[in-house]
Amino acid sequence: MAKKRPAAKTAKPQLENGEIPVVGAREPCPCGSGRRYKACHGAAASHAVTEHVQRPFEGLPGECDWVALRELVPAATIPLTLKGGLPEGVPSVTLVTVLPMAWPALRREDGSVLLGLQNDSTTGDLARDMADTLERALVAEPGTPVPARRVPAEGPRLQDLLDLDGVFEPVVHTGFEFWIPEAENAQNASPEIAASLERANAAAIPTVKLTGVDAAYWCETPDKNHLRWVMPHPEEKLLDALARLHAAGTSSLGEGTKLVGSFRAHGLVVPVWDLPTGVSAEDVEKPAAEFAERLAAALSADAPLTAEERRARGGLTNRQVTLS
Repeated sequence: MAKKRPAAKTAKPQLENGEIPVVGAREPCPCGSGRRYKACHGAAASHAVTEHVQRPFEGLPGECDWVALRELVPAATIPLTLKGGLPEGVPSVTLVTVLPMAWPALRREDGSVLLGLQNDSTTGDLARDMADTLERALVAEPGTPVPARRVPAEGPRLQDLLDLDGVFEPVVHTGFEFWIPEAENAQNASPEIAASLERANAAAIPTVKLTGVDAAYWCETPDKNHLRWVMPHPEEKLLDALARLHAAGTSSLGEGTKLVGSFRAHGLVVPVWDLPTGVSAEDVEKPAAEFAERLAAALSADAPLTAEERRARGGLTNRQVTLS
């Protein structure tokens, strides 16, 4: 049998790394290597796109409230301040928990921008995804939503676009009427937005932000009420402090209340208390402030945990749920 002659190699132009365009992951790499893009020059870009950033809101004013509004609060708005001020034709930029049809952002008819927070991340870095959405919203045609897209691996983050000295004060709403401009009536909204508004309002859990402590949110559910409090302290140190208080019988917020566990969300810990149905947000303001003082003292303690405190810590850790 005649031997097969090796195929002649055709010289292909080699491109410099900086010139490699982005193509489909399964398409041949434009560099001419003969390999698929995802296994060649797309490998580094793919890693950068999918690498998870544990604390995407770190460095932003109100990091704990960013986490709360992303994961816990149904309806809220916050005016945002951009570095260098607002572009011409954009009277305001407002962060909102969610928009109709889960739009990432919306440029209203008057040029103002609504930026949605509760959307999926395509890069593993929510701050980069949202910065890309914000930049596109600022130049979008008035009266149009900004669609989702695969965000480039390189690009600014929210920390690069927002004024880091700006004030971050969430306003919690009972419903999603903020979707509709003040000059309009909800009855005049499009059928799609009206239907989305009705569904969102029906599903929203009544929520109130406490005024005496930072990033603590009371919410009402059919069976019982809760307080969910996003805290900025390092996780291990915070769990030790909570265990000290729990073992000492001082982790509650008053009669009938109980520290039941915590969430872990975007690199921060969110302790959760069960509250009796009749306990309102106003009722828990003073107990929460008093707890904050006890927690500060427990955080400053550096003695090893006792056996009872270690058991309390194990119970709290076993009841911890990771949201993101």
